[in-house]
Amino acid sequence: MASAIADFYKDKNVFITGATGFLGKVLVEKLLRSCPEVEGIYLLIRPRGDQTAQERLNKIIGCKLFDKVRHEQPSFHHKLHAIPGDMCEPALGISQSDVDMLVSKIHILFHSAATVRFDDPLKPSMQLNVVGTQYVIALCHKLKHLQAFVHVSTAYANCDRAYIEEVIYPPPVQPQKLIDALEWMDDSMVTKLTPDLIGKRPNTYTFTKACAEYVLTQEAADLPLAIVRPSIIGASWREPLMGWCDNFNGPSGLFVAAGKGLLRTMRGEYNAYADIIPVDLPANLMIAVAWDTAVSRPENIPVYNSTSGGVNPFRWGEIEGMLISIFKKYPLDKPFRRPNCALASNSFMYQYWQIVSHKGPAYLYDIWLRMIGQKPRIVKMYNKLEKALQSMEYFTLHHWEWSHANVDALMAKMGEEDKKIFKFDCRGLHWPTYMENYVLGTKKYVLKEDMDQLPLAKAHLNKLRNIRWGFNTILIVLFWRVLIARTKIARNIWHLVVSLCFKFLHYLRISSTQGP
Repeated sequence: MASAIADFYKDKNVFITGATGFLGKVLVEKLLRSCPEVEGIYLLIRPRGDQTAQERLNKIIGCKLFDKVRHEQPSFHHKLHAIPGDMCEPALGISQSDVDMLVSKIHILFHSAATVRFDDPLKPSMQLNVVGTQYVIALCHKLKHLQAFVHVSTAYANCDRAYIEEVIYPPPVQPQKLIDALEWMDDSMVTKLTPDLIGKRPNTYTFTKACAEYVLTQEAADLPLAIVRPSIIGASWREPLMGWCDNFNGPSGLFVAAGKGLLRTMRGEYNAYADIIPVDLPANLMIAVAWDTAVSRPENIPVYNSTSGGVNPFRWGEIEGMLISIFKKYPLDKPFRRPNCALASNSFMYQYWQIVSHKGPAYLYDIWLRMIGQKPRIVKMYNKLEKALQSMEYFTLHHWEWSHANVDALMAKMGEEDKKIFKFDCRGLHWPTYMENYVLGTKKYVLKEDMDQLPLAKAHLNKLRNIRWGFNTILIVLFWRVLIARTKIARNIWHLVVSLCFKFLHYLRISSTQGP
């Protein structure tokens, strides 16, 4: 059966911002592999340090993500073109010659570049997420053959609402007025005003993404525009590699910290949805949305919520149990402690376990490092982990519902072959299997650990278990002898227990010498 979507991309030129990001890489790979007759893909890449844009592109396409397309299309790299630029610079920092070339060639534009750091100050976050979007809009207005412009937002742009529909909500302030004001405000003034500006939203990221959506309604309403809103993007589900991920952002970092035994407790609501969406699903959705936008030419700006909670719910409490069992089956190399992470919804209990499980052991370990002449580092490491946990806390404690009418309507328009090739429906996702692949993905692709060393990792985990049992036994003995065994009854019980243990050991020795 023919693929209408793949046929649409035949002889088309695509421009992508954010191609060096997690979602951007998967989007590029999927376009190359499933739309093999696409003419060219142009990627906005910022030179970094001594690396040119082309050198960064060469490094990206050399990773394992592109192994499958490399096997199927050995010359695929000829379709990829690095465009040096910067999202924070006027006109995206693109040279005039490159602009002229893009204006005459580009048919589809995917805008996925953004700062995803939740704790970014408001001014740089607005510059990249909102002003950068304005620069992209200005470029779109110049493109002579533009058929589809897909903007990637976030499902949490309007997280101040419990139920989020596939519509664009007005932000609490006019984005352009705020942009103008930020030009003359100093950093201290911006820091003081930020809590009032973002209102009920937890961070500058969600606030600026909401502002960017509203800017699109003001400046890009005449363009063939659509908005895709993914929730928490996780490792790939099916393609091109199961469990592929390449960074510590979002849940990946939490999973690694839990697997290393560093993360022992975190705030979270057991029954709240962990709205993780595998990265290959929003990538497929973006490709399908561009096709439908170009073919259907909707009058209004369609919004597509790419989430899992209302379709295939998965709860944070379920993750807690799965992680421990999976990391015992596939332990990471040389964990700090045995994996054992627990959720705490109560603030007081969370603070208690933070002291007992995180801060206390960290200070003790740093004291030990000082005693043996090494530089203390564990407290500093836990401070970074605590900062990451605080940024995630809002999303692990709250629960949202999203509508999916536009996503379902798009799926109904697609042929059976396209539904298979460009699958973005998570109803068939089996979460335990996905989580196991996710954990293996962090081990193989993020930490780059050798799976052949798994027996050694299991042996190290058993060693940590024995150390823990021995330590707990010593604590119990000391507690009993020092605090409890002061009365005659307690001493008699102690001697009885010890004598029974000796008798049991004596019985085992006699049984082993007599043999069968």
